[in-house]
Amino acid sequence: MENPANSTIKRFKHAALTRPDVGEFGRAELAILGAPCGDIQTLVARLLPHLAPQLRVAYVDADHAADDSAAAEETSVAPAKPVPYVAENGLSAELVDKIKYRQLNLTRALDRFSQPELLAHESVVLVNGNHFRARQQVVIVDPRKPLDKKLDRLTDVRLILLAEGQTELPGVLTEHLSAAPLPPVLPFNDTAKIAAFIRQWYQLAVPVLRGLVLAGGRSERMQTDKGALHYHGLDQRQHTAALLSEFCPDVRVSVRPDQAVDLPAGLTALPDTFLGLGPLGGILSAFQADPNAAWLVLACDLPFLTRDTLEYLVSNRQPARMATSFRSPWDEFPEPLVSIWEPRSYGQLLRFLSMGYSCPRKALINSDIELLAPPAPGELRNVNTPEERAAAEQELEPRR
Repeated sequence: MENPANSTIKRFKHAALTRPDVGEFGRAELAILGAPCGDIQTLVARLLPHLAPQLRVAYVDADHAADDSAAAEETSVAPAKPVPYVAENGLSAELVDKIKYRQLNLTRALDRFSQPELLAHESVVLVNGNHFRARQQVVIVDPRKPLDKKLDRLTDVRLILLAEGQTELPGVLTEHLSAAPLPPVLPFNDTAKIAAFIRQWYQLAVPVLRGLVLAGGRSERMQTDKGALHYHGLDQRQHTAALLSEFCPDVRVSVRPDQAVDLPAGLTALPDTFLGLGPLGGILSAFQADPNAAWLVLACDLPFLTRDTLEYLVSNRQPARMATSFRSPWDEFPEPLVSIWEPRSYGQLLRFLSMGYSCPRKALINSDIELLAPPAPGELRNVNTPEERAAAEQELEPRR
């Protein structure tokens, strides 16, 4: 029997996790609907030279030749169309290297969670809205495709396109959109302005940049906490957080749970929730706290790093990539602990962890990133031993 004293206590069956802000197919998705499918495909083809390679663009459509294509009209998940080779040989999947591209054929249907996972590396997903839904829409006013039966798909219209010969919006559309300001209206054939709108739409949705100081290491080589060392009048946790605060509205200090109480006043702790993974654990813990932010990550053992180098990194940020990093002056590989990690890197880091890799650098090497040459390579030098500390203090003394 349930204890009456506990009857008012709310029970949560699952952990209260913050979920990534992902739509049917991606973080930034636009459904294009209101014209024949061939016109939508032509529009996407016209837009690509204006959008790529700055943006990685995916396109989602259905095959009208599929026997069950009618079912696609009623679902956001594409019906499985078995490829003859796969079906005839009893394969459930076939991965084919087509030299210029790779082709994955599946006989199973894709659930709604698999769709954004497959397209996680793309910055923009354009969707044929005649077949599939997306969180935001571009509506084409074309008499060949009346909109009155698709009003339920117009949940967040961002742009209206007028097909050739159209000069007015249909009453059914203006009435449906009357609760909010009317979105911009452009001619269907004005490719340059449509592309400019999409680029601006994407920029307005660029994730906020938060700062993360990695200070949760055990400093075994230094034999004392590297974050508590003083090179600039403040300890390194304070100094690094101060650098980050010039570019980030919110700065957290990644620490082991037992370190949180020892942080200097004014710093906000972000205790690791992924334990025993080194720097990867700190980055993943930050994404668990806010999976919709980009995280500017700095290790606390970089006493030579200056504001100028950090400003160069931030001003050259490429949100359309998985991360923006500096190339190491010592081995030419990306520096994961002086990097901006975009939200899509959360899933990529978890994927590498699931395969047994806890090295964030390996994830950068094998991902689509923006790799920058550091303007002052020596500033990326970290300090790990008492001997390196003594040398660093001597070099930095004139600066103080």
